Amino acid sequence: MIATILPGSSNFHAVGYNERKVAKGVARMLEMQNFGTLGTFGKPTPDELVKYLQEYTSQNTRIEKAQFHVAFSCKGHEMSEAELLDFAHRYLTEMGYGEEGQPLLVYSHYDTDNTHLHIVTSRIAPDGRKIQHDHERRRSQEVIDRILGNDRKEKVNKDLDAAKQYTFSSFAQFKAVMTSMGYEVYQKDGTVFIKHGGKVQEKLSLTDIEALYKKGYYNKARNRQLRSILKKYRDISSNKEELQKELKTKFGIDIVFFGKKDAAYGYLLVDHANKTVIHGARVLAVGELLDFATPEQRFDRIEDFIDRLLTLNPKITQGEIFQKLKKHHAYIKKGTIYFNGESRPLKPFMAEAIDRNNRIELVEKFQSTTEAERDLLCKIFKVNRPDLVSLSSEKPQIHTDAINRLKEIFADETITSVRSSLREEGFIIRQEDATYAINFKNHTIINLSEEGFNLERLLKRKPIKQQQQPKHSANNPLSRHNKMRDHGEGSHYEKREWEVGQKVNYDDIDDGRSLKR
Repeated sequence: MIATILPGSSNFHAVGYNERKVAKGVARMLEMQNFGTLGTFGKPTPDELVKYLQEYTSQNTRIEKAQFHVAFSCKGHEMSEAELLDFAHRYLTEMGYGEEGQPLLVYSHYDTDNTHLHIVTSRIAPDGRKIQHDHERRRSQEVIDRILGNDRKEKVNKDLDAAKQYTFSSFAQFKAVMTSMGYEVYQKDGTVFIKHGGKVQEKLSLTDIEALYKKGYYNKARNRQLRSILKKYRDISSNKEELQKELKTKFGIDIVFFGKKDAAYGYLLVDHANKTVIHGARVLAVGELLDFATPEQRFDRIEDFIDRLLTLNPKITQGEIFQKLKKHHAYIKKGTIYFNGESRPLKPFMAEAIDRNNRIELVEKFQSTTEAERDLLCKIFKVNRPDLVSLSSEKPQIHTDAINRLKEIFADETITSVRSSLREEGFIIRQEDATYAINFKNHTIINLSEEGFNLERLLKRKPIKQQQQPKHSANNPLSRHNKMRDHGEGSHYEKREWEVGQKVNYDDIDDGRSLKR
């Protein structure tokens, strides 16, 4: 059972609130007591109800906000409307609002999953005195406990025993567990105070709590899962209270924030199913958690951020933007923004600028020292803004090493195709106003003309024709052999030793080498 005392008012705006619910069909008036003749000849209007309450209250001019507005709610429908109404009357009597003549409006609401009543009356008693309101919220809880027969002390001890079963590694985490159970917890001078219903219910030694500390809970897989859950339900929630309700209802997870109500600086997740407490920063930054913008609005923000980066640095590359977008958990690739599992194309002018800058970065890796080198590379990499490419003051050592290697190739007279050798070294030849050797892997460009290389060696040489040997030679044993075979004599011919040759070693014949020569 929960009784929530709502803010006071001088114009009794609670009447309008409840009457609007009635007009929408999600509430009805159950009772109207002690409003004189109002309503005798028909249903009174909201303005008539407010006017009566103001006139009734005017008997005590010292009270500025005389409205008393309280809402009663039970878990689900464990109490019927009639039972809850009876409870409300007993509550009002014990709180001092049950005297004869006290004006009273009772509404039943049907827009929640709980049996739900609202009561509106005045803080002025029928005799004109102000109804006692000291420690009102604490007294309210005591009245509820008395009516329901609750033993508050027993409940506190039971909840404390349950809290001690959780894994927590600091007082803040223990406090989060108790907060999720509806308690206010604080410590002073080594004493821990457990407060509920506006009253300190239990005191503990801080040392006793510290003895319960366990190693901090950290599970990467669970954190990734929680991150996905938080982002999903953040996107369908309008505020943090709604987000808290969704997480509690659907997953049994309480979000406990630190800081002021409208300026939270951190949070903890109390996972009741696993009896663990998780530091929110390990799951999702508090700023991102409380960013209740729509996905489209978030894409707009990211795009505006990229636009600002391009304005500040017209040469910024995709890789540099990627580093800047890390905190937004977004990235860009091939002219597309990727965020939270969704994507959206960049505006064309941004995509074109980033693509151009990526190409400029490739050109600048060559560390060109002349405009001619720069212009050639811009032509190759299709950069239409050579003026944005920075020239280097000097060549790196890898450039000098490459020249020395090329000199070795050009000086080697045994190399018949210098182009092929250069290609094996990773260089291609490009002819413009001068002749260049370019290595795209090592980002090296060499002006062969300027460095004094013998460019004639790059010309293709015609292959040298080999002289044909005469078909027949008197000194060629094979030719003699062919002659003998032409005669058609067989193995019994008297000069058959010519088949192997008279002056040839038999060992050479046996291994077949002489015939292969």
